[in-house]
Amino acid sequence: MVIGPNGEQMGIKSLEDAKTIANFAGLDLVLMSGNSTPAVGKIIDYNKYKYEKQKKQKEAMKKQRETNKELKEYRLSITIDIQDFNTRVKNAREYLLKGHKVKGSIRFKGRQMSHPELGREVLLKFADNLSDVSMIETQVKQEGKNMFILLAPKK
Repeated sequence: MVIGPNGEQMGIKSLEDAKTIANFAGLDLVLMSGNSTPAVGKIIDYNKYKYEKQKKQKEAMKKQRETNKELKEYRLSITIDIQDFNTRVKNAREYLLKGHKVKGSIRFKGRQMSHPELGREVLLKFADNLSDVSMIETQVKQEGKNMFILLAPKK
């Protein structure tokens, strides 16, 4: 089965006839469906076909990347210095502006476990500094020695 350059069906032709028609048109004969009976070949410009197929695949990957936004974790501590804290806030802000989610976490060590409110204050301060570009998706939670908060970008 041969399909012409404008999409019209030319009927069932032998391979030699199809190649001759394609040569006459200055195009290529491309096998579109070899498994079906009869096999389907199309007379097209193969380079253009390959380029458009690659373009569609790239677009599909781009859309897939947009739906699968990443989650970036920023580790903080109760005793974090102001400059370190500001650096993490700045990096998290850039990541949120790209549309990704951010997780702020604190791991308690030793006697820090007896003061979880200090960790809660640091995480809430982290969320407050990013409140202009994010909203809290998951409130502060503690699981064992870890405490975390999840921030999502504002729409």
